[in-house]
Amino acid sequence: MLPGTVAAIPARGGGNWDRSAGVIVVGAGLAGYCAALAAAERGASVLLLEKQPDIGGTSLISGGAIAFAGTKEQQTQLINDSPEQLFSDLSRVGGDAADQILLATYAELQHETYRWLQNYGLRFISVQQGSGQSVPRSNRVDTVQMMKALATAAAQNGRISVLTACAAQSLVRTVPDDRVTGLVARHQGKTLTLHAHLGVILASGGFSRSESLLRKYAPTLTKAQRAGSNGSTGDGLVMALAIGAKTKDMNGINSTFGRHPDADPAQNALLHPIYKGAIAVNRDGRRFTDESQSYKVLGEACLKQPEALAFQIFDQSIMDLSVTEAATSDFRGALQTGLVLQAKDLPALAQHINCDEQTLCATIDEYNSDVSSGVDSRHGRSSLANGNGQLRAIAVPPYYAYPCTSAILATYCGLAVDAQARVIDNGGKPISGLFAAGEITGGFHGNGYMTGTSLGKAAIFGRVAGRAAAQFRATTALQESA
Repeated sequence: MLPGTVAAIPARGGGNWDRSAGVIVVGAGLAGYCAALAAAERGASVLLLEKQPDIGGTSLISGGAIAFAGTKEQQTQLINDSPEQLFSDLSRVGGDAADQILLATYAELQHETYRWLQNYGLRFISVQQGSGQSVPRSNRVDTVQMMKALATAAAQNGRISVLTACAAQSLVRTVPDDRVTGLVARHQGKTLTLHAHLGVILASGGFSRSESLLRKYAPTLTKAQRAGSNGSTGDGLVMALAIGAKTKDMNGINSTFGRHPDADPAQNALLHPIYKGAIAVNRDGRRFTDESQSYKVLGEACLKQPEALAFQIFDQSIMDLSVTEAATSDFRGALQTGLVLQAKDLPALAQHINCDEQTLCATIDEYNSDVSSGVDSRHGRSSLANGNGQLRAIAVPPYYAYPCTSAILATYCGLAVDAQARVIDNGGKPISGLFAAGEITGGFHGNGYMTGTSLGKAAIFGRVAGRAAAQFRATTALQESA
């Protein structure tokens, strides 16, 4: 068990409440811990709830990329980046469907959040190219180290109490002002009423594990694997909808390309040699898309292939670009665990993956010829990813194949929030006392997804939500006296 996952919670307050705190945070992943620490910094007592026995949620099993610009790790690799360039990329990827105010807030706060995380002991390892990035800005972290560092900081903070195996069930509002003042939860077979003096922050993740919500909002993704943490069942979303919260991007759920079809549900088995130069072929041995596109776009394309299955094909020159510290680029690690298959030549590789030998060889020959001529005649691929990097021929033995499919790792949609992380109702007004951050929120990603923005928005807006909730009482008092 990670440190700080269990703590005694003193009973405070009066009335009919079982427990009381300044701020209650639902969900102990990256967004939840950032919210708790930020609220505690502003002087609030915090009760952090986690439905699962252990903390971390989907943050713990993610790929570990955080999209930050202007980092020391980028500078070490002579990568020029800026908040302005980051904002431009976010706008381009998200399109008209992305909330420009949220994107601007992300770009404005991302570098100070990067430093803030470092101050709490988070270690950034390397920088890799990611989907939607005009320059490499996937600042890689070890997600276990990330959550341990934040959990240790929370455990050492006298204002934060953490309660695991505690499932939030419904929000409580006072009348006549309709302010959210707490929630009802279930813990060790008992129903608890929990009072929040200042506000409630929903950081409970998405609903990649809820079949009912997936059927409602993503009926076309029936062939996609279900991944994400076991706790990602949309509890916070359902709670907020019950009191009139507005949602965004609910029709934009996409699957993620690159997950091994035999991976354990809780295993982080996501690999992207395509962004180092590999190609993707289907069961017939034929390419079916431009591999430089976002792995969200590729996810949809993969689901349309026979058996919803693909193989990322690459050679030794691409294997040599393996990065041990980056989960999605750790090709050698995946080879050692048996997820990547190896063969001395292409005919043997075709036998390994049970596809037609002549078709696979013809596909590789055509692609290598196109690389030499500078034009991908089949699908128009012109770079490794997002306009960056020169295409590589696949010609140096031995050869490798990574079997993969598409999975719903995260839902990238949810509650409408403003730049202060306040949840918005169907009338367009903030719901008093209710905040949200992380995967449970919508409006940020819009039409596409940039690698690293899932963890990025969790950290940035978790911190925003914690600060906003901690100062909510003072703000409310000023408004009432005006």
